[in-house]
Amino acid sequence: MMKSEKPVGALLRDWRQRRRLTQLDLALDARISARHLSFVETGRSQPSREMLLHLSEELAIPLRERNTLLVSGGFAPMFRERPLDDEARVAARRAIDVVLEAQKPFPAFALDRHWNIAASNSALPELYEGVAEELLKPPVNALRLSLHPRGVAPRIANLGEWRAHLLHRLCRQVDLTGDTALVDLLTEMSGYPGGDVKGEPRIEHAVLVPLQIRTSLGVLSFLSTTTVFGTPVDITLSELAIEMFFPADTRTAEAVRGRLN
Repeated sequence: MMKSEKPVGALLRDWRQRRRLTQLDLALDARISARHLSFVETGRSQPSREMLLHLSEELAIPLRERNTLLVSGGFAPMFRERPLDDEARVAARRAIDVVLEAQKPFPAFALDRHWNIAASNSALPELYEGVAEELLKPPVNALRLSLHPRGVAPRIANLGEWRAHLLHRLCRQVDLTGDTALVDLLTEMSGYPGGDVKGEPRIEHAVLVPLQIRTSLGVLSFLSTTTVFGTPVDITLSELAIEMFFPADTRTAEAVRGRLN
């Protein structure tokens, strides 16, 4: 792992500010003195491995970035990263496959931290009618597939609303992680046409925005839920999210189930 160009104290300060906490706020949460935290951030005091992990937990720093913090502090990285098809991940992959299959006949996807589709249940191919072939070549990015003008976007009946919802989620993810690849993805997605998204969507949009899409089965309406692993100690699993789509109305449920008869 590459050592950060910033000293460990500066990294901690960046994460504290990203979480919009004062030194006193974090010191109280972590049950340490504000003076000691100040010394750590300015480099006057060298934090122990245990202190770095403790502060990382209080700041909800992602596992990948915790490794960077540890290395910057002079310690070995703690959290491993394995591909989903690694032998050590067999049990986890089996659990993911069970969840995805159980969602049929409705769509479900396992997404990595950059919204690339790591696995899916291949349900409802009608969703991809008319999508350009290059958008379906691995790694398939779910955001690009959804919002690209040669993707699903032209058939989304409520594109402006759905686009605002996705950009809101992506903005929050950028804010939480500081991932530069997500910043680039946000820039790309913001450049796609699809409705005015100035300002944030209403707060209820973060939970209950439907995806309304025109297909050969008619207009289908779905609500989505996102599931993450609760207490992973592996980078790959900590960054994985399972996105499941449920019918938002009776007509959609009947149309999707009816195609199997």
